[in-house]
Amino acid sequence: MNEYLQVTIPVRDDELKEILIAELISIGFGSFEEEGEVLKAFALENEFDKKELESLLHRHELHCMIESILEKNWNEEWEKNFEPVVIGDFCSVRASFHAHDETTKYEVVITPKMSFGTGHHATTYMMLELMQGLDFINASVFDFGTGTGILAIMAEKLGAKEVLAIDVDKWSIKNAEENLEMNNCSKIQLRLADNIPADKAFKIILANINRNVILEHLPVMCKRLAAKGVILLSGLMEADFQQVNKVASSLGLHLQRKGEKSGWIALSYVFES
Repeated sequence: MNEYLQVTIPVRDDELKEILIAELISIGFGSFEEEGEVLKAFALENEFDKKELESLLHRHELHCMIESILEKNWNEEWEKNFEPVVIGDFCSVRASFHAHDETTKYEVVITPKMSFGTGHHATTYMMLELMQGLDFINASVFDFGTGTGILAIMAEKLGAKEVLAIDVDKWSIKNAEENLEMNNCSKIQLRLADNIPADKAFKIILANINRNVILEHLPVMCKRLAAKGVILLSGLMEADFQQVNKVASSLGLHLQRKGEKSGWIALSYVFES
């Protein structure tokens, strides 16, 4: 059975909680619980770097309590707390124990477990919103950091002919496999990987990760994007916009739409090669 670390951080400020979640994701934490003025973060024990965590918390003048926990019954945990997410009449995201929502055009059924991406977080919500305005029919799509697989699943439902979805986390790939099966997906290829394939060109790239990973890989993403292709970026705070947009513009990306929610942003760019 896998062993996880639970890091409990007392933090009162809601905006600081959002910043911490983004930074913790960048150092390997994949799931979070908020209980009043406490943030709990979870990571696999063998992938945990204590020095990185201490440095991060020191910058914010915060402290934490660290404890080892055995793998929970994550289905049971999510059944207690997971409510459906509805984005207008476009789509809903629900668990298998929720009733079918007939008011939306599309529906994604997921069991999120430890993976990031339920639709509740502002970044995932905005990515789904931005996907609503794109033409996925017969598109080749790349999902960078797929997590639960939610964006890849939506891409197939919107008409993509093929979707390549990668993640560096084995647990996420396992979770995504289960979610693909639940949604009867047949056009999504999952890979455990941290790099973008050199032999493919994509009409649409989805990257809901974090600023550092986006900035590191954005030049390569542009090389893999077809002319007039679209790239959606999130996992970004409002404070990241100027830096990310400057790099994106220098690479031939033109900003089309910008979403904002709870201090987070999502960006839609068109590639003019």
